[in-house]
Amino acid sequence: MKTLLQLENLGLFILSVYLFSLLGFPWWAFPACLLLPDLSMIGYAFGNKFGAMLYNFFHHQLLAVVVYLIGIYFHSEWLQFMGIILLAHSVMDRIFGYGLKYFSDFKDTHLGKIGSSN
Repeated sequence: MKTLLQLENLGLFILSVYLFSLLGFPWWAFPACLLLPDLSMIGYAFGNKFGAMLYNFFHHQLLAVVVYLIGIYFHSEWLQFMGIILLAHSVMDRIFGYGLKYFSDFKDTHLGKIGSSN
């Protein structure tokens, strides 16, 4: 099952790269911005609960899709770009086993404990 989920997310990552290629941004912008959603980890400075909520908000794939679709509706390449980066980042995290966080600890995710051999 783990391999199947990784392949599914790999497909979504490839889709993100394709959608990015349709925009007018330089190629270096994609890798340069790919890790920006991890800035949401700063929320952990205010405790596990707030950190998990902020992290999960910026790593939720529905947010990525909604931002992208709003960008299409308003003909905004910047919003489309933000949605693509959010999606690409979240699926990349899931490929590597980093899931949405539980309030208990940063390492407790919906995909299992980070660092364990699930």
